[in-house]
Amino acid sequence: MSETMRITTLDGAEPFDCYVARPAQEPQSAIIVIQEIFGVNAGIRRKCDKLAEEGYLALAPDLFWRLQPNVELDPDIEPEFQTALDLMGKFNQDQGIRDIEAAIKHARIVVANGKVGAVGYCLGGRLAYMTAARTDIDASVGYYGVGIDGLLREKNSIANPLMLHIPTEDGFVDKDTQKAMHEGLDDHPKVTLYDYEGLDHGFATEFGKRRDEEAATLADKRTAEFFAKHLG
Repeated sequence: MSETMRITTLDGAEPFDCYVARPAQEPQSAIIVIQEIFGVNAGIRRKCDKLAEEGYLALAPDLFWRLQPNVELDPDIEPEFQTALDLMGKFNQDQGIRDIEAAIKHARIVVANGKVGAVGYCLGGRLAYMTAARTDIDASVGYYGVGIDGLLREKNSIANPLMLHIPTEDGFVDKDTQKAMHEGLDDHPKVTLYDYEGLDHGFATEFGKRRDEEAATLADKRTAEFFAKHLG
């Protein structure tokens, strides 16, 4: 069962939309699904639905709500892709983390203080890293996060498990950035990095031309095993 519900900001001042997918049975744990720059679109909602099928309460907060509520963009349509880039440029990521934290807080209440994880894609992959460093999230996964090399100073704040999926031919994450990520994080006891040779940004998207079925299946299997271990 799925719905769009309203949750409130950490200060309780304003509500914002959050897509919620519920499993058939009472959930014992929850996962926050962190959007790409394309908003909480059909692909992100499908990620939530699949997690619900696995037994998790899945929540995808609308992180662009202060800029433009209910954004749904298609990366395969060039004007919509450009709109997404514009929104990303205006987006306050620190504020976004606080909204993710509000979703975590809400999720902990719903699952009676059960464990809460996070998984993010693209911009959400970066935010998943920030969530691991700045919140009490129990486990986080980031797919093709951008600019994580600039956040390595926060790595000592990562107290719970974090997994990062890195395509080696990512058009938004060059080789030097990938090298810096490995050098900065390979020896971190809580962080696991996986490289996907020859693949580009967006390989695990649910819909559209960016998806690589084999790599997406492998990455999602690793993610499922990771959450089963750390959220169970």
